[in-house]
Amino acid sequence: QVQLIESGGGLVQAGGSLRLSCAASERTFSSYNMGWFRQAPGKEREFVACITWSGATTYDADSVKGRFTISRVNAKNTVYLQMNSLKPEDTAVYYCAADLKYSSGRWHNPRDYWGKGTLVTVSS
Repeated sequence: QVQLIESGGGLVQAGGSLRLSCAASERTFSSYNMGWFRQAPGKEREFVACITWSGATTYDADSVKGRFTISRVNAKNTVYLQMNSLKPEDTAVYYCAADLKYSSGRWHNPRDYWGKGTLVTVSS
């Protein structure tokens, strides 16, 4: 069971930036597609971004395109989410996810590898 530890959340004003980090416990990290999901109060968890195991390809939700960037450093077992031009609607708990698979038009987390989440609050 891979352990994922997120950090970097906090309170920021609209238009500001934050960078989230997710450190993974396993050496097999470099073989996993990694991603970020988020869950706002009263809403379902939703996909934010994914990066393939090699880092060659990234995928973003339409709601964050052009504002958020996912990246990874396999030598550090770490994946990042750079969030710019933040909006109040980006307020949510952000979860790191490992070993994502793509099917039926969306990304899935079939092995349920989740971090505990980090809260991002964007004030207007």
